[in-house]
Amino acid sequence: MKTALKLAHVRGVALLAIAEARVTLGEYSPLEVKSSVVGYGRAEKHQVSRMVRTLTGLEQEMETEDVSDALAVAICHATYTVSASRKLAGGIA
Repeated sequence: MKTALKLAHVRGVALLAIAEARVTLGEYSPLEVKSSVVGYGRAEKHQVSRMVRTLTGLEQEMETEDVSDALAVAICHATYTVSASRKLAGGIA
């Protein structure tokens, strides 16, 4: 319970900072991230990590799963952002 409350406080502060900076926020479920990066929403961690390395051109293993996860979310965000921009411009998604 204490951990959940601390996490909620941190999230609130982060959301406030994002709003004050007028930065666009993207939130994606694990299923969306995995689908975007691997093409399969039920992919396992090692599959996501391998595809992140392939897409980024990194040859060596990442130090932690958190690094791989963060890059996967960034790739997902870039994919969704480009797709949304194309839709708005009337192009093919």
